[in-house]
Amino acid sequence: MNNNQKFAGVFIALVAIILIAVPPFLKNYGVYLFSLWLVFVVATMGLNLTVGYAGQKSLGHAAFFGIGAYGVAIAMKAGLSWWLGLPIAMLACFIMGIIVGFPALRVQTIYLAFATLGFNTAMWLVFRNEEWLTGGTFGFNGIARPTVFGISLKGHLAYYYFVLSVSAIAIALLWGLLRSPWGKAFQALRDNPIRAESLGIDTRAYTLLSFAIGAAYAGLAGALYASLTDYIDPASFTVGASITMYLMVVVGGAGAFLGPLVGALVGLILPEWIRDVAPALANWYLPVFGVMVIAMLVWLPDGLMSLPEKLFSKRNVLQAGVPSAQNAIKMGEKK
Repeated sequence: MNNNQKFAGVFIALVAIILIAVPPFLKNYGVYLFSLWLVFVVATMGLNLTVGYAGQKSLGHAAFFGIGAYGVAIAMKAGLSWWLGLPIAMLACFIMGIIVGFPALRVQTIYLAFATLGFNTAMWLVFRNEEWLTGGTFGFNGIARPTVFGISLKGHLAYYYFVLSVSAIAIALLWGLLRSPWGKAFQALRDNPIRAESLGIDTRAYTLLSFAIGAAYAGLAGALYASLTDYIDPASFTVGASITMYLMVVVGGAGAFLGPLVGALVGLILPEWIRDVAPALANWYLPVFGVMVIAMLVWLPDGLMSLPEKLFSKRNVLQAGVPSAQNAIKMGEKK
């Protein structure tokens, strides 16, 4: 087991202990922040698959997030249960992900980013203007939380543990996917599409799948978000929200499996921490947050999850240098 695997194991164990043991001692707002963080971890896990593993550029992830949220809300308004609304919303996201993925078969890099940005803007306009379907600027309120085996999840802590359970299952499924031949194909598509195609990989199919699966994860996160907040409106699904999610992936480390955990923590919790810990910065917490993120990316362009590798590599270099220095001293003494 190498150093990175050891670090990943310790990191996962520590996070699991914190997520299970800490929330019961927090106030409602603290539990809400933990739940919201998990929601964005699921959403950015999907975006990390599209961007970090498959190498596609997407600035429209918040649109899929919104489709998931509105899909569940509309289904429940029509009289369906949350458990029926969830697969409908995820299926809608999956299909829309395939549709949005088609431009990736023709254009790449910044052109694809602008295409997905246009999709996000179009969906935001639908959320905002189609009042008969989405409630328009008034949005949806009173979105009920699901029940599990007759157990109500209305309480903040009960719903948190439900979100934690769903997130753990979603993360485990994605881990299995990335460890399968599909995961290898996604990475081959990212590294060199021409070589991947020469090896018999259907690059068109895997490009579309990367968008579709990433969108389905965003839909799942959107459904959890709708019941968590009890209210949704178009303001939560703007292009700015997509850029924030993309930032979470990049800060955590695009292509690093655990990157979204750290990236979502930075994107959600760090601004709140700056605002609460330093009241003098309350009106300036966003500029301070921006400066801190820029500093992180300058120091760690591959994201925060590259920090252990960077530290271990430096330590190995120093350790390798010690014998060399000792040998040089001995040679000098002999002379």
